[in-house]
Amino acid sequence: MSDPKHILVAFGGVSPEHEVSVLTAQQAIAALKEQGRTVRALYVSKSGRWFTGDVLLDLKSFEDIKKLESQAQPCTFGFDDYGKAVLKSESRSWFSGTEVYPVDVVLTAFHGSEGENGSFQGTFETFNLPYTGAGVAGSAIGMDKPAAKDICRAHDIPVVDDVIITESSWVNNSQYHLDEIEKLGLPVFVKPSGLGSSIGVSRADSREAAEEAIETAFRYDRRLLVEKAITPLLEINCSVLGHLEACRPSVCEQPLGKEELLSFEDKYMSNSDEGSKGMASADRKIPAPISQELTDKIQQLACRAFTALNCSGVARLDFLVQEDTGEVYFNELNSIPGSFSFYLWKESGVDFKELLDELISIGIKRHREKNGRVRSYDTNLLSEKAVKGIKGMKQTNS
Repeated sequence: MSDPKHILVAFGGVSPEHEVSVLTAQQAIAALKEQGRTVRALYVSKSGRWFTGDVLLDLKSFEDIKKLESQAQPCTFGFDDYGKAVLKSESRSWFSGTEVYPVDVVLTAFHGSEGENGSFQGTFETFNLPYTGAGVAGSAIGMDKPAAKDICRAHDIPVVDDVIITESSWVNNSQYHLDEIEKLGLPVFVKPSGLGSSIGVSRADSREAAEEAIETAFRYDRRLLVEKAITPLLEINCSVLGHLEACRPSVCEQPLGKEELLSFEDKYMSNSDEGSKGMASADRKIPAPISQELTDKIQQLACRAFTALNCSGVARLDFLVQEDTGEVYFNELNSIPGSFSFYLWKESGVDFKELLDELISIGIKRHREKNGRVRSYDTNLLSEKAVKGIKGMKQTNS
């Protein structure tokens, strides 16, 4: 498949980052349509329902979600007569039939929770569909902050000291965990282990503030990551594009916020006139105003972490720099970054259309490699002889 024409853009999802996903998807849809590709939308509502239809290709349609869902077509994956996976729209009435749409590749534009944590990627794998971004394992690890940090530790990539707290343990041993946090050293940052976009993240400067932050964070996740705060802090992000055998870093950025902790509003709503630009509207300095030595160090760590965490396509890796010592720590991985981090690649000489082309190319290449390997083992285990053998084993065991 040298030039895939039928692109399915999958976005939305049951996630606090639902709206951010819609923005990323609409940016991609506009660019793909300009390239003359046939674009279909697979929109997953906040309730988990799947929809398709032309109405989903216009950002303005999302101003009224109820109206949007009434106009869009429920859909699902299926197979055509040749065994190839397709998107099937479901009829809304007796007079409308099922429509079938070919899918050459899925452009994944989910952010957070079920869309970015590997579960939806597992659906694509089940239907043997090529898709962009990390696979099931890489996506799951990327959304699991403690797991990602453990893997980085194993690969000698520096990370900040932390404490892990589960909800059941907190209920029974809250004072013990607060003692652990004080031993770790205040101030700390309290984070849900499986969310992005700074949702549910709080800074705590005291034992009482830590308790309140933990109670808040448990609204979003059953497991929390409590990290020692780095001060004075400089946040630096770097995107990586490629696959396990070959990847390259973008320029670095310094995101800016009103507080030491960048909030959801800082990242996506800092300029209301540019809200449709998603992450592109956030305040940042590109390239980051840091030394070439520090830039090189962060870019090297970004590529090492990208490989260690089993990534593919484009990812953004966030780092914490202790300004007074110059120490660099891996913070987190975004396996499907907002706006695909195109603002970083634009400054690296790759425009948005080229970025999408490379993402699609990498996804198709990985799919071909998978299908080129042995995926089944030809043996008639259910033959009469085999069945008799199994019965004999049961008799022997009894």
